[in-house]
Amino acid sequence: MQIFEFIDAEKTSFPIAFMCRRLGVSKAGYYAWRGRPPAARAVADARIGTLIHQIHAGSRGTYGAPRIHAELADEHGIHCGRKRVARLMRIAKLRGVCRRRRVRTTRRDEQAQVSDDLVQRQFNATEPNALWIADITYLPTWQGFLYLAVVIDTYSRRVVGWSMANHLRTELVLDALEMALWNRRPARGLIHHSDHGCQGGFKASSQRCLN
Repeated sequence: MQIFEFIDAEKTSFPIAFMCRRLGVSKAGYYAWRGRPPAARAVADARIGTLIHQIHAGSRGTYGAPRIHAELADEHGIHCGRKRVARLMRIAKLRGVCRRRRVRTTRRDEQAQVSDDLVQRQFNATEPNALWIADITYLPTWQGFLYLAVVIDTYSRRVVGWSMANHLRTELVLDALEMALWNRRPARGLIHHSDHGCQGGFKASSQRCLN
């Protein structure tokens, strides 16, 4: 291996441990290359470390321990612990790139009129279609964020309506509510409860009674 050949050539000028650390290889791997019999785990670490370098370079430096751990198993048939992969990456000073960012899905419309609280934090219904609660979450993907709006019947904890889109406009939550209304056809008096969101004309109020 070229790295070990370089270390061997420069061992009279620099400490072996220093060069191994700077070049991202292990001392055990170097001595294994020289024919010195190290421990079996050290030899395995050296082999896994080499593959980690290859996988990390092939991902253009974006893969972290979870993805490298998965590729070791899927592509190379090496089944080891994720903590072991993380440890070897720390030794080699390799890091992945985190593509996720924090997203706020609830931003209250300060200009909207707030409705009376019809629920008072009591979310236990005694019958179906008496109280629905709605919320929005986000799902990070490699193509960007998708937003999921859901409507849940608090009596059964069942999702009765949902909608997914790449935006937070009003139609996202309206589509979820329309699905719930179509599926359940509730009677008068149903309370639909949501937070003080940013969707004008719908989630600007916290809740409403659907007649």
